[in-house]
Amino acid sequence: MKAAVRPPGGGTGRAGAGRPYTVTGRRNRGRALGNPGAGLGRSRAGRRWAVALLLVGTALLSGCGIRSTSVPVDAGPAPSRVACAPPKAPSAPSAGTVLQQVYLVCSTQIAAVTRAVALPDGRAGRDTFAQELIAQLQIGPAAEETKAGFSTEVPGSLYLLPPPPGSPKGALRLNEPVDELPSFALAQIVCTLTADKTTAPDHSVVLGSAGSGALRRYTCTDDLRTRPEAADTAGSVVR
Repeated sequence: MKAAVRPPGGGTGRAGAGRPYTVTGRRNRGRALGNPGAGLGRSRAGRRWAVALLLVGTALLSGCGIRSTSVPVDAGPAPSRVACAPPKAPSAPSAGTVLQQVYLVCSTQIAAVTRAVALPDGRAGRDTFAQELIAQLQIGPAAEETKAGFSTEVPGSLYLLPPPPGSPKGALRLNEPVDELPSFALAQIVCTLTADKTTAPDHSVVLGSAGSGALRRYTCTDDLRTRPEAADTAGSVVR
């Protein structure tokens, strides 16, 4: 609302003839200028609310054990676990075969699987059947055994030699030095041979190399099955 004020003396003053001075009230002046301070206050209040919400959200994430990050995190592939569970054994051997335990490598140990092992010519002497058992270790795992995590370390070049004259009864000699075989391979051979009553009636086997070298008697101990590297120091010297 404007109010006309005339200067003393009845003149019209500097405003010119017929033009009164105008005085604008504080309320009207604020409306005329659009009150820029009011918009600034609202902007500051909005920023304060945004900061408060951000702090609350960060606190909630920290309380849940989740650490906020701006960098994508790759957790890697899902862990896998080898079962080492042997496949189902055959219900009955076919003609000319016998069910036999064969020890294969699984993870960091050796474990038995059951196979139908052929009997050469329908019959098997001790040394002949021992060679057949070693051959079973050399052919490696079947498809079902591979899926379960089994493998073999027995070299394909390994075979039994005929016993030399004067060799102790029951001793088996290999064409490769026993102490140079991989520890897993020796553990497989010992446990497979001693699992058969024909080759190891007393659950032990005497192994040696070509010639008249030293012989050692081995048994399939828990330590040998669960820690195949124990084969490096296993066995006792046969005198």
